[in-house]
Amino acid sequence: MENQEKYWTARYHNQSTGWDIGHPSTPLKAYIDQLQDKSISILIPGAGNAYEAEYLWQNGFQNIYVMDISQIPLTSFQQRIPDFPKEQLLQEDFFEHKGQYDLILEQTFFCSFVPTDENRLGYAKQMANLLKPNGKLVGVWFNFPLTGDMEKRPFGGDKALYLSYFRPYLKPLTFEICHNSIPPRQGKELFGMFMKK
Repeated sequence: MENQEKYWTARYHNQSTGWDIGHPSTPLKAYIDQLQDKSISILIPGAGNAYEAEYLWQNGFQNIYVMDISQIPLTSFQQRIPDFPKEQLLQEDFFEHKGQYDLILEQTFFCSFVPTDENRLGYAKQMANLLKPNGKLVGVWFNFPLTGDMEKRPFGGDKALYLSYFRPYLKPLTFEICHNSIPPRQGKELFGMFMKK
Protein backbone atom coordinates (compact mmCIF):
# COMPACT_ATOMS: atom_id res chain seq x y z
CA MET A 1 0.00 0.00 0.00
CA GLU A 2 2.81 2.41 0.87
CA ASN A 3 4.15 2.69 -2.68
CA GLN A 4 0.66 3.15 -4.12
CA GLU A 5 -0.15 5.76 -1.50
CA LYS A 6 3.02 7.71 -2.37
CA TYR A 7 2.29 7.48 -6.10
CA TRP A 8 -1.27 8.81 -5.86
CA THR A 9 -0.43 11.42 -3.24
CA ALA A 10 2.29 12.73 -5.56
CA ARG A 11 -0.27 12.93 -8.39
CA TYR A 12 -2.50 15.10 -6.19
CA HIS A 13 0.41 17.28 -5.06
CA ASN A 14 1.43 17.81 -8.70
CA GLN A 15 -2.18 18.39 -9.75
CA SER A 16 -1.73 15.56 -12.24
CA THR A 17 -5.38 14.57 -11.98
CA GLY A 18 -6.69 14.35 -15.52
CA TRP A 19 -9.45 11.97 -14.41
CA ASP A 20 -11.00 14.68 -12.22
CA ILE A 21 -13.90 16.27 -14.14
CA GLY A 22 -14.98 18.54 -11.27
CA HIS A 23 -18.55 17.23 -10.99
CA PRO A 24 -20.43 13.91 -10.84
CA SER A 25 -20.01 11.76 -13.92
CA THR A 26 -23.17 12.09 -16.05
CA PRO A 27 -23.84 8.33 -16.33
CA LEU A 28 -23.49 7.85 -12.58
CA LYS A 29 -25.59 10.93 -11.80
CA ALA A 30 -28.37 9.55 -14.04
CA TYR A 31 -28.15 6.20 -12.27
CA ILE A 32 -28.22 7.83 -8.82
CA ASP A 33 -31.25 9.91 -9.83
CA GLN A 34 -33.37 6.77 -10.27
CA LEU A 35 -32.39 5.17 -6.94
CA GLN A 36 -35.34 5.21 -4.55
CA ASP A 37 -34.05 3.50 -1.39
CA LYS A 38 -31.87 6.08 0.33
CA SER A 39 -30.94 3.72 3.17
CA ILE A 40 -28.73 1.47 1.02
CA SER A 41 -25.04 1.14 1.87
CA ILE A 42 -22.79 2.51 -0.89
CA LEU A 43 -19.03 2.23 -1.35
CA ILE A 44 -17.06 4.42 -3.75
CA PRO A 45 -13.51 3.00 -3.95
CA GLY A 46 -10.68 5.04 -5.46
CA ALA A 47 -13.09 7.92 -5.05
CA GLY A 48 -10.68 10.81 -5.53
CA ASN A 49 -12.55 14.06 -4.90
CA ALA A 50 -15.76 11.99 -4.77
CA TYR A 51 -18.21 14.29 -6.53
CA GLU A 52 -20.62 11.34 -6.79
CA ALA A 53 -20.51 10.92 -3.01
CA GLU A 54 -21.15 14.63 -2.55
CA TYR A 55 -24.15 14.39 -4.89
CA LEU A 56 -25.49 11.37 -3.02
CA TRP A 57 -25.11 13.16 0.31
CA GLN A 58 -26.87 16.27 -0.98
CA ASN A 59 -29.73 14.04 -2.12
CA GLY A 60 -30.37 12.39 1.21
CA PHE A 61 -28.22 9.27 1.07
CA GLN A 62 -26.42 8.84 4.41
CA ASN A 63 -24.86 5.38 4.29
CA ILE A 64 -22.03 6.31 1.91
CA TYR A 65 -18.42 5.20 2.31
CA VAL A 66 -15.73 7.12 0.42
CA MET A 67 -12.42 5.28 -0.03
CA ASP A 68 -9.10 6.42 -1.39
CA ILE A 69 -5.51 5.31 -0.84
CA SER A 70 -4.38 8.94 -0.51
CA GLN A 71 -5.46 11.21 2.32
CA ILE A 72 -5.40 14.35 0.16
CA PRO A 73 -8.76 13.92 -1.63
CA LEU A 74 -10.42 12.70 1.57
CA THR A 75 -9.29 15.86 3.38
CA SER A 76 -10.55 17.98 0.47
CA PHE A 77 -13.89 16.17 0.58
CA GLN A 78 -14.20 16.76 4.33
CA GLN A 79 -13.53 20.45 3.83
CA ARG A 80 -16.23 20.67 1.14
CA ILE A 81 -18.77 18.73 3.21
CA PRO A 82 -17.94 19.30 6.88
CA ASP A 83 -21.04 17.47 8.14
CA PHE A 84 -20.10 14.21 6.37
CA PRO A 85 -19.23 11.54 9.00
CA LYS A 86 -15.44 11.22 9.34
CA GLU A 87 -15.73 7.49 10.06
CA GLN A 88 -17.19 7.04 6.56
CA LEU A 89 -14.03 8.44 4.95
CA LEU A 90 -11.69 5.49 4.48
CA GLN A 91 -8.01 5.85 3.68
CA GLU A 92 -7.44 2.22 2.76
CA ASP A 93 -6.17 -0.21 0.18
CA PHE A 94 -9.26 -1.46 -1.66
CA PHE A 95 -7.84 -4.98 -1.87
CA GLU A 96 -7.54 -5.20 1.91
CA HIS A 97 -10.90 -3.64 2.78
CA LYS A 98 -13.52 -5.62 4.68
CA GLY A 99 -17.17 -4.70 4.49
CA GLN A 100 -20.51 -5.45 2.85
CA TYR A 101 -22.40 -3.06 0.61
CA ASP A 102 -25.62 -2.94 -1.38
CA LEU A 103 -24.00 -0.86 -4.12
CA ILE A 104 -20.44 -0.10 -5.26
CA LEU A 105 -19.89 2.73 -7.73
CA GLU A 106 -17.02 2.55 -10.22
CA GLN A 107 -15.60 5.70 -11.80
CA THR A 108 -12.03 5.68 -13.25
CA PHE A 109 -10.89 3.24 -10.53
CA PHE A 110 -10.42 -0.01 -12.46
CA CYS A 111 -8.41 1.77 -15.15
CA SER A 112 -5.90 3.03 -12.57
CA PHE A 113 -4.41 -0.42 -11.82
CA VAL A 114 -1.48 -1.79 -13.77
CA PRO A 115 -3.45 -4.12 -16.10
CA THR A 116 -2.11 -7.50 -15.09
CA ASP A 117 -4.38 -10.55 -14.96
CA GLU A 118 -3.70 -10.70 -11.22
CA ASN A 119 -4.85 -7.11 -10.62
CA ARG A 120 -7.91 -7.30 -12.83
CA LEU A 121 -9.12 -10.67 -11.56
CA GLY A 122 -8.33 -9.49 -8.02
CA TYR A 123 -10.52 -6.43 -8.58
CA ALA A 124 -13.47 -8.55 -9.74
CA LYS A 125 -13.07 -11.02 -6.88
CA GLN A 126 -12.81 -8.26 -4.26
CA MET A 127 -15.84 -6.45 -5.69
CA ALA A 128 -17.85 -9.65 -5.32
CA ASN A 129 -16.52 -10.14 -1.77
CA LEU A 130 -17.64 -6.62 -0.79
CA LEU A 131 -21.15 -6.93 -2.21
CA LYS A 132 -24.07 -8.21 -0.16
CA PRO A 133 -26.22 -10.95 -1.74
CA ASN A 134 -27.93 -9.30 -4.74
CA GLY A 135 -25.58 -6.32 -4.34
CA LYS A 136 -24.60 -4.41 -7.47
CA LEU A 137 -21.44 -2.96 -8.97
CA VAL A 138 -22.43 -0.05 -11.22
CA GLY A 139 -20.23 2.32 -13.16
CA VAL A 140 -18.27 3.21 -16.25
CA TRP A 141 -15.23 1.51 -17.70
CA PHE A 142 -13.01 2.94 -20.43
CA ASN A 143 -13.56 1.49 -23.88
CA PHE A 144 -10.30 2.02 -25.74
CA PRO A 145 -7.43 -0.30 -26.59
CA LEU A 146 -5.02 -1.60 -24.00
CA THR A 147 -1.68 -0.41 -25.37
CA GLY A 148 0.80 -2.62 -23.54
CA ASP A 149 2.35 0.45 -21.88
CA MET A 150 2.44 -0.44 -18.18
CA GLU A 151 3.07 3.15 -17.06
CA LYS A 152 0.55 5.31 -18.90
CA ARG A 153 -2.74 5.58 -17.06
CA PRO A 154 -5.65 5.25 -17.63
CA PHE A 155 -5.39 1.66 -18.80
CA GLY A 156 -7.99 0.61 -21.33
CA GLY A 157 -9.69 -2.50 -22.57
CA ASP A 158 -12.92 -3.57 -24.22
CA LYS A 159 -16.16 -5.28 -23.32
CA ALA A 160 -14.97 -8.83 -24.08
CA LEU A 161 -11.75 -8.37 -22.12
CA TYR A 162 -13.48 -6.93 -19.07
CA LEU A 163 -16.12 -9.65 -19.09
CA SER A 164 -13.41 -12.30 -19.13
CA TYR A 165 -12.26 -10.96 -15.75
CA PHE A 166 -15.66 -10.19 -14.26
CA ARG A 167 -17.73 -13.25 -15.25
CA PRO A 168 -16.20 -15.69 -12.71
CA TYR A 169 -17.43 -13.47 -9.86
CA LEU A 170 -20.05 -11.06 -11.20
CA LYS A 171 -23.16 -11.53 -13.32
CA PRO A 172 -23.54 -8.83 -16.01
CA LEU A 173 -26.97 -7.19 -16.03
CA THR A 174 -26.04 -4.62 -18.66
CA PHE A 175 -22.70 -3.65 -20.19
CA GLU A 176 -22.95 -1.42 -23.24
CA ILE A 177 -21.48 1.70 -24.85
CA CYS A 178 -22.45 4.61 -22.66
CA HIS A 179 -24.97 6.95 -24.31
CA ASN A 180 -24.58 9.87 -21.87
CA SER A 181 -20.83 10.23 -21.35
CA ILE A 182 -19.36 13.71 -20.95
CA PRO A 183 -18.27 15.08 -24.38
CA PRO A 184 -14.53 14.25 -24.09
CA ARG A 185 -15.41 10.61 -23.30
CA GLN A 186 -18.15 10.08 -25.89
CA GLY A 187 -17.77 6.58 -27.36
CA LYS A 188 -14.95 5.80 -24.95
CA GLU A 189 -16.97 4.47 -22.01
CA LEU A 190 -18.98 1.37 -21.26
CA PHE A 191 -21.78 1.62 -18.71
CA GLY A 192 -22.14 -1.54 -16.67
CA MET A 193 -24.31 -3.05 -13.96
CA PHE A 194 -23.15 -6.29 -12.39
CA MET A 195 -24.61 -8.42 -9.62
CA LYS A 196 -22.71 -10.58 -7.18
CA LYS A 197 -22.86 -14.24 -8.28
